[in-house]
Amino acid sequence: MNDRVRLTVENGVADVRMIRVDKMNALDQAMFDALIATGKALIDRTDVRAVVLSGEGRAFCAGLDMGRFQNMAAGTDAGGARPSHQQRLGPRTHGLSNASQYAAMVWQDIPVPVIAAVHGVAFGGGLQVALGADMRFVTADARLSVLEIKWGLVPDMGGALLLQGLARADVIRDLTFSGRIFSGGEAVDYGIATRVCQNPYQDALAYAREVASRNPHAIRAGKRLLKIAEQGDAARTLQAESDEQIALLGSPNQVEAVKAGLEKRAGNFADPQP
Repeated sequence: MNDRVRLTVENGVADVRMIRVDKMNALDQAMFDALIATGKALIDRTDVRAVVLSGEGRAFCAGLDMGRFQNMAAGTDAGGARPSHQQRLGPRTHGLSNASQYAAMVWQDIPVPVIAAVHGVAFGGGLQVALGADMRFVTADARLSVLEIKWGLVPDMGGALLLQGLARADVIRDLTFSGRIFSGGEAVDYGIATRVCQNPYQDALAYAREVASRNPHAIRAGKRLLKIAEQGDAARTLQAESDEQIALLGSPNQVEAVKAGLEKRAGNFADPQP
């Protein structure tokens, strides 16, 4: 999208790569803007069936750019003026989110699975960006942290919401209050990461390609259904399950999935229509 994020799409897989290598992909305003623009561009792409989100270089994302903290210490913004935090953080500019939150939440709005491939560090806002994905593949020695308390802050990119349902409430409190660094292996134990991989990026791409080989209507229906189920409303979930299945049964791609399975071959699926 610019000099912060590179997007390529091949065979239904969108490869989203943060490329601010010299700063360990830290979040400056340009990175926030690029993540949001990239995510929004993927929402309506019918040729995309899965997304891999990763960072180039030594890290996934080191969190907020140090320049922002230096400005905080001086009581100024990037331009040297005294900032209005209410004006910057208060307005809901992207649905339920403000602009900073949407850099993480936008991945929830993409209608296909998003897999974050995490290596090196995912600190503070970097961890929250990864939490916006549907799954997180991590190296065993990756270092992660809800780091905001170090700077006298709380997570403010959707982290408090995105952690719910992943880790136990007491674990979330521990990480939020302490800001301690934990490993990729611990992240899996806590429920924050999905699996440990020697090469999360390559494993995530392989997983995304497998997803892209399935009925894309069923994959999108599955993501919609699971988002409803996470809200805990049994009646709405069961109704949504029936509605999605009714729409899928007998549809061209579902019939093709059955034929491909019986004939032991790869399916030849049509992309969803806009």
